[in-house]
Parts: sequence; structure tokens; C-alpha cells
Amino acid sequence: MQSFRRLLGYMGNYRGLVALAIACNILTAVFTVVSIPIFQPFFNLLFEQTEPVMVAPASIDSLADLEQYGGYLVTQWIAREGREQALLYVCALILLSFLLKNLFRYLALFFMSPVRNGIIRDLRNELYTHLLHLPLGYFTEERKGNLLSRITGDVQEVESSILNVLEAIFREPFIIIGSLTFMIIVSPSLTLFVFGLMVFTGVVIGGIGKRLKRSSGEVQETLGEIVSRTEESLGGLRIIKSFGAENYQSRRFAELNDRYRHRLVRLLWRRDLSSPLTEFLGIATVALLLLYGSREVFAGTMEAGTFIAFIFAFYMVIDPAKNFSKAWYNVQKGLGALERVEAVLDVQNPMLETPAGGAPIAIGAEAGAKQPAAAGGIRFHDVSFRYTSEGPDVLHGIDLAIPTGKVVALAGASGGGKSTIADLLPRFYDPTGGYITLDGRDLRDYELTDLRSRFGIVSQEAILFNDTIYNNIVFGMKDVTPEQVEEAARVANAHDFIVRIPGGYQSNIGDRGTKLSGGQRQRLTIARAVLRNPDILILDEATSALDSESERLVQEALQRLMANRTALVIAHRLSTIQNADQIIVLDRGRIIERGTHGELLERGGAYRKLVELQEV
Repeated sequence: MQSFRRLLGYMGNYRGLVALAIACNILTAVFTVVSIPIFQPFFNLLFEQTEPVMVAPASIDSLADLEQYGGYLVTQWIAREGREQALLYVCALILLSFLLKNLFRYLALFFMSPVRNGIIRDLRNELYTHLLHLPLGYFTEERKGNLLSRITGDVQEVESSILNVLEAIFREPFIIIGSLTFMIIVSPSLTLFVFGLMVFTGVVIGGIGKRLKRSSGEVQETLGEIVSRTEESLGGLRIIKSFGAENYQSRRFAELNDRYRHRLVRLLWRRDLSSPLTEFLGIATVALLLLYGSREVFAGTMEAGTFIAFIFAFYMVIDPAKNFSKAWYNVQKGLGALERVEAVLDVQNPMLETPAGGAPIAIGAEAGAKQPAAAGGIRFHDVSFRYTSEGPDVLHGIDLAIPTGKVVALAGASGGGKSTIADLLPRFYDPTGGYITLDGRDLRDYELTDLRSRFGIVSQEAILFNDTIYNNIVFGMKDVTPEQVEEAARVANAHDFIVRIPGGYQSNIGDRGTKLSGGQRQRLTIARAVLRNPDILILDEATSALDSESERLVQEALQRLMANRTALVIAHRLSTIQNADQIIVLDRGRIIERGTHGELLERGGAYRKLVELQEV
């Protein structure tokens, strides 16, 4: 129920519409219940099943007196209007009650439609925003396709299974209560007999509903695996084709899809059981009711017309009860999907935003007293790091200074920790030991947005979006003029190829920039970094995947970009870092050498071996 209460909490933004929908549902229930007693006196009086009431009671002191007075008024009306005319009025009254009932039923749906879809919009927005703010470490543990399934399939399941039946949850109880009230007034003993049968029905339905919720969670989990497998296959399509693994992947997907089908069939069997089971139990109850009530009619303790009205009232209970049980089934099914969404929403972000001077030490970090740091630049103080609390350290006691305006390069074999060091600077992760300072302040003392605004990142993979060239360069920045964008593109050696493309800066580059070459994509990311005008640059393997011509153009752009800026450069091609102010050689998370290109060559250590292997 906590999940359901959380979902209802989203209704706070739609109080007016919800109030109107509830009011319309109440009126629907009122006109549904009002139509029940209309039939009773006319079954008795119009068809002469009882003697007309010719005398009004002296006073109304009991329910019997009220019934006698009602019968007297109806008798006088029939005597004045005639039976046929009275019957005509009754039919008109019945039509009016059902017209108003269905009108308010439609209005309730009309007002709830924007509420349902608005809640789903809010839920999806909150989930998407929360995902964007979670640290990168979270996504190493979660499959991307599973997360995509939660923001699409699970959220939509919440709409179709829970929100789509809210009007039934608000409406049907009023109808049931009103009908039961009439039944109790007519015959308490007969109502008690029916109520016992309804409790038995509710217990049976509730037991199946619990299983339905568990099955729904399994179905949504399997659907997440299908989305994840599809996304993974589309991303690796080139490899699948080159290895001739189409049939292999198809078999794996077919097995997963068949498991989904099996679980979904079982779920639908249980869900679809609700309506026929409820109807059968209702009909069984009616049969017993007819048997039990007819004895009272034969015994003279109840009038035939009253018994017919009682059955009509009970019918008014059956249909809402069936709708309510079906809604309950759907709610149980939807709660399984909602819990999967909540599992993401409830993930706490360890990258805590705190005011300057009060940043907490990250989980696992050493809390010892900090040593005074020299002002200016970046400094690593005995930094260690592991990706998970149970995993091994990938960085060991890193002490490193990157002075303001200097270029420091990281070299070494793959897996040495170069990219990890780069990821620690904008706080994609926090150290699990030691700390890092920027201009003498711990990185954790900065507001996260302020800290990251000082960095410009050009990564090995050119990250672009399915949008125009202009929007990819401007990405996330405000108050930018077209002239500034063009100047940034010129610095990045990108302007010439952009103007040759039909549409120029307003041309769409496709998903991840697939309409452009690798060098063109990389130069757009450099233009984006130029436009950002950051204090500090992080260049992570920026030219490793390019051909010679593209590398030359990109390298020229990078040199202009790094002018008079602090830069951390990561490169496998050592020819690109020969002019760095300092080169740091890493091996298995430890610094084993440091110095300029010439100093490291003279030393004849690990760096020289790397250079000789690449024949620089």
C-alpha cells in the first residue's frame, strides 16, 4: 500500500480535476442507487400485488410509518393520474435517472483522463531526471535495457493497470454502499445472508490477487531483459554480422522471448479469471438468494414486489463488485511494475551536494586530517579508488600535481588507471581513499554544478546526439550567439566541413552522429569544448580512433584548445603527448615514472619501452 499511497501523492498537482471526478463518481452512484427503490412501490401498486394505502399515518415514528406514508402518496398520485399515465411517468423517471447516471459517469472519465496521463508524465519525468543525476557507478551495476524498460514499459503498465481503474475505485464503493443500505432497510436477514456469501467471494479473489502481483513483477523483469537484449544486439550489430552470429543471437532471444510468453500467459490466465470467477460466484449467490427469498415470499413475510426490488438492488451490487474486483486485480498487477520504478527512484545519490566547507567524506574514504595544499591547480593527495566496496583497488596512493596552465599527460598500458583518474576530477566518482583539491579546496567542497562547469571533456568516443550540428555544439549552454558557435567551429577545424553539408549548422547528424565521419564527429566535440571555454581540459584518447588526416586536423584543434589552459591528456599514441609539461606513467593503478618526454627517454624505464614499441 505504500507504493499506492505514493502514486496517489502525485494527484496533489491535480486536486481540482480529482475533486470534480470524485463528485461525478458520487453522483453516478447516487443516480444508480436512486433507480432501485423507484420500482418497488409500482410493482406492488400498479400490478395490484398489495392493497393501496388509503390512509396516511398520524405521525412518522418508525420505518414502517415512513413506508406507509410513501405508499399513501403513491396511491393518491395513481388515483389522480391514472395507472397508465403513472406508468408513463415512471418510465420517464427511470430513463432520466439512467441518463444522469451515465452522463456523470462520462464526466468522471473526462476529468480523470488528464489526471491519469498527467501523473504518468510526472512519474516518467521524475524517473528520467533521477536517472540523469545518479552517479556513473550505478550504471555499471544496472543493464541499460532494464532501465529503458522501466521508463517505458513499467511506467505505461502503471497507467493501464492502476490509473485506468481509479474511477472504478472511487465510484463502485459508493454504489455498493448505497445498494447495501437499501437491502438492509428492506430485509436485514436476507442482506446478512448475502453478505456472508460476498465475504467468501472477496477472500477467494484477494488470494488470487496476491499471486497476480508477484507474477506481474516477474513479467516486467523479463520484459526488461528483452529490451536490454535488443538494445545490446543493435549496438553490436557490426560484430554479430562479422562473426556470423545472427542465428546464435536469434536463438538466445527466442529463448528469452518464450520465457516472457510463458510468464505472461500465466499472468493473463490469473487476471482473466477475475471476471468469470466473480460472475459465477455472483450468480451462485443469486441462485441461493432466490431460493432463500422465495421462501419468505411464500411465507408472507415479504411482498413479491419488494423481493424483486431487493434482487434488482443486489444486481446493482454484483456489477460494481465485479468491476471493483477487476480493478483490484489490475492494481495488484500494476503495483508490481510500480515497485520496479520505485526501486530506481529510491536509489540514493552518494554524490551529496553540500555548501562549501561542509562536504562529507565519501563512503569508504579516509577521514584523516587534510594537509595544507598549495593554491592553484589540481592536486591528488594519496588517492585510492575502487569501483565497488568488495572489489579491488584500481588506484593506489596517487600523489599528483597539475599546476594551473600546465599540460600533464597520462601514459601506460590499458587498465593502468588513466581514465579512472580523469573520471575523479569532475566527480563522476569520489575517491575511496585520500582526497583531491582544486585551487586548494577539496573537490567535495564545491557545488557539483559549479565544479563541473570548470571542466571541458573530449573523450575517445565522440558523444553526439540525434540533433542538428548547431544544437550539438551549443549543448546545455545558454545565451550563445551563432557567431560564437561559428568561431568555436573554426578553432576546432570543423567550420569548413559543416558549411559543405546541405543545411550547414542546421543539418541533422543522425543517431550518435552516424551521418558524419569519425574525425568530423570528434571535431564537433572539440568545438563544443571550445564554446564552453573551460578552465581545465580533460582529453581522453581524443585521437586514438582516427586516421592520419583526421588525427592531424583534430590535433591542431586540440593544440589551439589547450593554449593557456590546464589540461590532463590521456593517450595511447605517445607521439601526441611529447610536448606535455609532465608525463605520468601508470602501471596497475600506481605511478611508476614521471617527467618530461626527454627525461623519461634518458631514464630508460617503462616509458622508453612504450615508445620503442610504438616506434615513435
